[in-house]
Amino acid sequence: MEEMLVTQALDERDLLVKKINDKIQKASFVDTMKHNQDKVFANQTGKDVYVGQAESAYQQITDLIARYQKIDAAITESNAKTWIETVYGSYTVAAAISLRSRLRGAGTYGDEADFEGRLSRKMEEEYQSRIQFMDQKNRQLQTTAEEMRLSILGRENKSREEKPLEVVEAYVRENTTELVDPLCVKQRISEFTDKRDSLLRELDTRIKVSNATTTIRI
Repeated sequence: MEEMLVTQALDERDLLVKKINDKIQKASFVDTMKHNQDKVFANQTGKDVYVGQAESAYQQITDLIARYQKIDAAITESNAKTWIETVYGSYTVAAAISLRSRLRGAGTYGDEADFEGRLSRKMEEEYQSRIQFMDQKNRQLQTTAEEMRLSILGRENKSREEKPLEVVEAYVRENTTELVDPLCVKQRISEFTDKRDSLLRELDTRIKVSNATTTIRI
């Protein structure tokens, strides 16, 4: 039985991925050979040598795959049993990794599972759209109101400081467009962003600390 820290296991697992794929790429398992020649065609080595190389490469690769599987299984088991504490609650390392991936849009469902991010973007887009619409309508209203004043007072009085006529004031009051924002979305977006950034930083830190202090057996 071999013991190592999760950080060491993660490093070795990464190395094994590169090593296994490199060996697969460089290995040769099938070749051709004429009856009247003593070397295989592509590899240009004797048949016995080639057979030995193919068998050795295959054995090395399968041994490395078995090693990878043992390390990966031990990491997975440890992540499912090891708990970390955050200001937002307790999580297993596996759950913390999954949550971190989801918040970054890198989980199983990609960006579709970044619910908080998508919700914030939806609220921001809708808020900006409604603000623009409201401003446009109110500018149009002021233009119409000014035309009404000029029509009532006469164009020669345009530059004169006149108290708005009551009918115009009433018209403006009744037709002013206002924002309906029951959730105070700008505040909600800020809260979402602050919590998300804070949680991601804490998850990163807690996961690293856990990996650097947790031992697994292989």
